[in-house]
Amino acid sequence: MEQSNLGERRQPAVFITGAGGEVGHGLITALSGEHCPDIVATDLRELDTELRKQCASTYLADVCDRDALDRLLAMYQVKEIYHLAAMLSTRAEITPEVAHQVNVNGTVNILHIAAEQGRMYGEPVKVVFPSSIAAYGFGSLSQKIAAGAVSENEHCKPSTMYGCNKLYCEHLGRYYAHSYRQLAKDSVAGKDKNRGVVDFRCVRYPGLISADTVPTGGTSDFVPEMLHAAARGEQYKCFVRPDSRIPFMTMPEAIEATLQLADTERKDLTQIVYNIASFNPSAGEVADLVKVHFPNADITFEPDERRQAIVDSWPSALDCSAAQRDWGFKPTYTLEQAFEQYLVPRITKQHESSV
Repeated sequence: MEQSNLGERRQPAVFITGAGGEVGHGLITALSGEHCPDIVATDLRELDTELRKQCASTYLADVCDRDALDRLLAMYQVKEIYHLAAMLSTRAEITPEVAHQVNVNGTVNILHIAAEQGRMYGEPVKVVFPSSIAAYGFGSLSQKIAAGAVSENEHCKPSTMYGCNKLYCEHLGRYYAHSYRQLAKDSVAGKDKNRGVVDFRCVRYPGLISADTVPTGGTSDFVPEMLHAAARGEQYKCFVRPDSRIPFMTMPEAIEATLQLADTERKDLTQIVYNIASFNPSAGEVADLVKVHFPNADITFEPDERRQAIVDSWPSALDCSAAQRDWGFKPTYTLEQAFEQYLVPRITKQHESSV
């Protein structure tokens, strides 16, 4: 971890964990263009040069290492935390105990630090936490189909370690926001929901599709993988059935929605967790659209039974009415618009430049 003079006056800062991932890239780019406190970013791996230029400071730090986090944040007065560090669904099923350490214990560390900073400065620290549709769980495909669009509090019985971790962390955030140390003599829990030591806000992402990178480790990655393979002229064997249907949105939409939630006045938020999504095509419908834009695309379907079961346990659609009502969430694209205006032009340019 980089060193700094701990005797210096603490500077206001926005803190981002897991900053090297896709969401981290988008958030840093968006935040660096605004008049906001310095960005302090951490990841297990060194951030790329362009990303580092947009940050005041970057550090190699593990969210599971509480001592390292304490030393780092002793240098700053943290105003907001975007806690992105996580082990995703596919990897989490291979090493579930490690995933629990990263996803849950790392989140507890961040929430505790936020609470202590909030108590120290007398102002709640905003913690923005991306959750996932993995927090849901259906017992059968027929139950999923019958359910249709689900709200934030329905069918929350995840079947993956990642989903269990995310759902539990949502509840932890609610606790730190409203009930932290509620029996302590100096507790502020329950006195004023807008004056707690932690201002926790959670956005449940659907599958995310980026034109810039192919993500790894996500069970919903069959759509971006399909697109990038077609642009490279490579065969793609899709690991789910053509009729598999879950909600998606583009990465820029996810970044915009996350910042929109973060910017909303706390008094206007009626809940802790919010669904967001833009469209919900089947894998077969995506393949057909890919072939419209890439006529030579070679896409076959060879379902992986275990990964298919996970996708079948996730909703086919999300009820986003709470986000629309409380903070004006509105999708930017339909599926066809996403392909025509964002995905195909940028993916094509990216792969042409790499030839």
